Amino acid sequence: MRIAMIGGGYVGLVSGACFAEFGTEVAVVETDPAKLAALQAGDIPIYEPGLEAIVRTNTAAGRLTFGADLAAAVRGAQAVFIAVGTPTRRGDGHADLTYVYEAARQIAGVAEDGVVIVTKSTVPVGTGREVARIVRECRPALQFSMASNPEFLREGSAIGDFLRPDRVIIGVEAPGEPQSLAAEQVMRALYRPLYLIETPIVFTGLETAELTKYAANAFLAMKVTFINEMADLCERVGANVHDVARGMGLDQRIGRRFLHPGPGYGGSCFPKDTRALTAIAADAGAPTRLIETTIAINEQRKLAMAERIVALAGGDVAGLRIGVLGLTFKPDTDDMREASSIPIIRALAAQGAEIRAYDPEGMAQAKPLLPEQVQYCAGALEAAEGCDVLVVLTEWNQFRALPPDRLADAMRGRTVADLRNIWDPNAMRDAGFTYSSIGRS
Repeated sequence: MRIAMIGGGYVGLVSGACFAEFGTEVAVVETDPAKLAALQAGDIPIYEPGLEAIVRTNTAAGRLTFGADLAAAVRGAQAVFIAVGTPTRRGDGHADLTYVYEAARQIAGVAEDGVVIVTKSTVPVGTGREVARIVRECRPALQFSMASNPEFLREGSAIGDFLRPDRVIIGVEAPGEPQSLAAEQVMRALYRPLYLIETPIVFTGLETAELTKYAANAFLAMKVTFINEMADLCERVGANVHDVARGMGLDQRIGRRFLHPGPGYGGSCFPKDTRALTAIAADAGAPTRLIETTIAINEQRKLAMAERIVALAGGDVAGLRIGVLGLTFKPDTDDMREASSIPIIRALAAQGAEIRAYDPEGMAQAKPLLPEQVQYCAGALEAAEGCDVLVVLTEWNQFRALPPDRLADAMRGRTVADLRNIWDPNAMRDAGFTYSSIGRS
């Protein structure tokens, strides 16, 4: 099979590389000259474990190509995926669909009869039908089918999520009807390797597929926010949030994942998708009050974490040196979008703290987002050097193995704010630290 992937960003690049791993011929279209040059040179512009190897292998095999010529990529393709950005629109929380609709117009001009046009980007309910309308308006004679195939990729484990997913959701214009059979056949053929390993492949209508993506992310964001509130309660009543989470997670109706407390969720999905869902729901006259509250609590929590650090430092951080371990919104990625580190570090710097920071992958991306006075270090112990307070903001595995005595030797003070609960409280206290974590009395 041959497909085109419009957009060489996170979703397009990972999806294109993994489809190529299935044996599909994939042409990725990227119009940003710098990003395209990097991809053609074999340089991956994002950090995602395993992605570089899978891109290299499939590029060498001739199954994966990168270019800027949309017409050449679409020629002969049985499916064309739209995987462009859908950032939050300023002012109203809706997803900005400018790039999606422009891609639809360009595809309409060059696609061949029988093609399946697929939205892979996260898009609001109704976008698939609007894309179909745009294509038919631009080229009434074109015979095509429309599909929605939302991605469920977690940054840091996206390759595994694509190659061994929990499920695949595919929306078509008229499920089970003759006009959608072509789309169903093409999509089944594309995902046949997953069918062979008994992955659930669920066919729905376009609107259902689009809403499923938002509903899933919003529910996970709500789950994260719930355990964060339980962590706060645990601190007040002397309970241990990890034991609470385990007790909850063993209930199969709840599940164990996304029950780890921290300074609040961030990244490219949860913040954007929760805001978009509340905007969609408000327009439909069915407000999602749980999600609205989740958004508000999460934003408040990030600022509350900065206040917690100030309180640990005695109520004033002016002139203090604060070491920060981890900047990205989660480990195993270089993504800084809506990371908790941004408001926390800004608040501490605004109160006069000297910030020394280290992140294994995200420092280049962090620099434009953080105050100019932040000092970036070559390692964790260098970030801790001479610090009065040490703060953990991202749970990179390499931080877990830091010996408490080495930290004590490097630091000037003995105060640690572990906002990811990566260290054992008893070991840290035995090493002489005033140690504060989340949800553990």
